Order: sequence, then structure tokens, then C-alpha cells
Amino acid sequence: MGPLSGKRIIEIKGIGPGPYAGMVLADLGAQVLVVERASSPNPSGIPTAIDLCSRGKKSIALDLKNPEGVNTLLKLVESADAILEGFRPGVVEKLGIGPEQCMQRNPKIVYGRITGWGQEGPLSQSAGHDLNYIALTGAANAIGTHAQPTPPLNIIGDYAAGSLFLVVGMLSAMIEASDSGKGQVVDSAITDGSAHLMSMFYSLTKAGAWGVGRQRNLLDGGAPFYRAYRTSDNKFIAVAPIEPHFFAEMVKLAGLSSDYIKMQNNPKHWPQMHEDFAKHFASKTRDEWAEIFEGSDACVTSMLDYQEALAHDHNIARQTYVDVDGDTQPAPAPRFSRTKAEVAHGAHTEGADTHQALQDWGIDANELERLDKLGVLT
Repeated sequence: MGPLSGKRIIEIKGIGPGPYAGMVLADLGAQVLVVERASSPNPSGIPTAIDLCSRGKKSIALDLKNPEGVNTLLKLVESADAILEGFRPGVVEKLGIGPEQCMQRNPKIVYGRITGWGQEGPLSQSAGHDLNYIALTGAANAIGTHAQPTPPLNIIGDYAAGSLFLVVGMLSAMIEASDSGKGQVVDSAITDGSAHLMSMFYSLTKAGAWGVGRQRNLLDGGAPFYRAYRTSDNKFIAVAPIEPHFFAEMVKLAGLSSDYIKMQNNPKHWPQMHEDFAKHFASKTRDEWAEIFEGSDACVTSMLDYQEALAHDHNIARQTYVDVDGDTQPAPAPRFSRTKAEVAHGAHTEGADTHQALQDWGIDANELERLDKLGVLT
């Protein structure tokens, strides 16, 4: 099931982007084994059993402060394709499960590391969160109103710049390892990823089409044809017809004056257009505007909240959301024509799979009994 079927990946349980990266890999068919402590709360504050990021994974509980727990993990490493962790630099080395120790057991293993600041640099040992990391690369400062930046959801930093860059890096290293027979460390820093995501804006700046500041550029709410407008029912529509022919279609269907068409790309007209468009779009409800623009090339859509999105016809038709153990949640992405990605099962409680999963990974019954008596299986 899935293009990564047969691949074995160990995830040392952490918070934020690590578990999401593990979920993506599990969605793609990898056998993801999460190492955590059943006696301790989930580091994210969300119980594992209801955490979507735990779906499709098996959960084992090991005491990694016990040498026997460390040795058990290293035995699992011997048959794994990759391992990932999200602690501050040096933490796993002190536990005895860092890259050097793991590669001694399995020279082909890919060791994925996700942090905010990276494995080295002046800030590498400092605490931080998503907003801090994207603030340092200019991404956060570009988002918000004229008056001040607005913290975006942590999709940009933790998950796009962190988790997804980690997944790309690990998959790339796994492909290379299949040729070379050698593993390597993948250092995924959210600062690096968020800087990378800003690439287009450096290009636009070079072309004279972007400047420092908020709500003054094409894609940050500065243009009257790329922003949200409030409707009469106090909801919003997304208006985004950047290309001239799409903008002309929007003007026509909205019932606006065709005079706006020749003003589109002249910033001196933008403040008045903002005011005029805001007044015009406030004359109907969100759903009335949605019906007017449905199926057109005007690039105008309803701005839904995440609960409303579940019921939208397009999302239903594409099965963008799936039911997993009675819970509706986002489906795996992207899609594959032959090796379909599916959610194997919902989230399990901490340590629910310890004995069975360890047996599946080659730990025999006598060893499990011994570890149980030593209190290693927490």
C-alpha cells in the first residue's frame, strides 16, 4: 500500500514538524514505528490516540534513559531504512542514539533531523518556535497589515519549511543510499526551509515587482485583485484574478465598470479600487457571490473555514477528506496512479503496539520478557 510500502522508518517522538513528517511517510506506505513513553504525556500536549499525526503508525514505549532501552532501539535500527528525530542538537547523542551510534549498527541508514535553527550556528542551542524561525528569514515580516505583521498558522514554518523539507531530504537520501550503500544525516532547519520558500520574492524584487513592506505588493493584499473582501453576511470571498483576461472576467461577472480593466496594473489607482471593490462585494452574501462566479475563470471563490471545507462539492468529489475510524480528516496527498496512498489505520495510544511491533521487527519473545522485567518497555 503506497509507494513507500516495505520501507521501515523509526520516529523518535517529539513535537511539531517531526510527527507530521512521520505521518506523511506513513501515508505514503512506509512502516513507521514511533518510539515514545506510555507513562508520559505526548510532548505536543495532544493525546496520541486523537493526534492525526499519529495515524498509520505503530507506537512502542521504550525507556531511552535505560541502557537496555537504548540497545533495543539500536537493534531496531539494524533493519530500518531511516530514523528521524526533532530534539535540540546533541540530545540524542547524549542518549546514545545519535547518527554515529546508529550508523555503526546500520551504515545504510538515513538519519533525519528536524530543528528550528539547524544543527549548528549561533542560535542552534536556543529555544524557539515557528514564528521565531520564519521571522529570521523575512517570511513573517511580509505577512500582515500595513500596521504590523500577523503571525500566520504554523503551516509555513513547522510544516512547509520543516516537515516537508525533511521528507524531501530523507527520500532523496534513501534513493541515494540504494545506489551507494551508504546512509547520511539530513539536517532540516526551518530557517533554511523558510528562506528557500521565499525564492520567488527575491526574483520579483530583482524584476522590480516587489518591495519590502506589507500590503503594497501583488500577493500580499496590496493589489485590489488579490485579497479577501467582506460580504454582506460578514463572511469573505477570495478575489485573485491576476492575469488581465481573468480580471476582465471578474469585472464582467461582478457587474463592475469595465473602466477598471485598464486600471488593473497601475498602483496609483489601487487605493480607490480597494474602496470601490470593498463596497461592491459587501452588497451580496458570500454564497450569492459564489454562485455568480462558480465554474468561471474569474478566480473568485468562497473563503471557507476548515469545517465548512468538509462539505464543499469539489472537496467531496475529489475525496479530499476521508473517514478514518469514524473521524473525518484530510486524505493523504499527493495521489498516485498505481501505488495508492491510504491511511492504514487511525492513531493508537502510547505504547499500544509495543510487544507486537517489536516482534515484527525481530525482537524475540524471550527478549521481550526480559525487557519487561527490567522495566524497559514503559
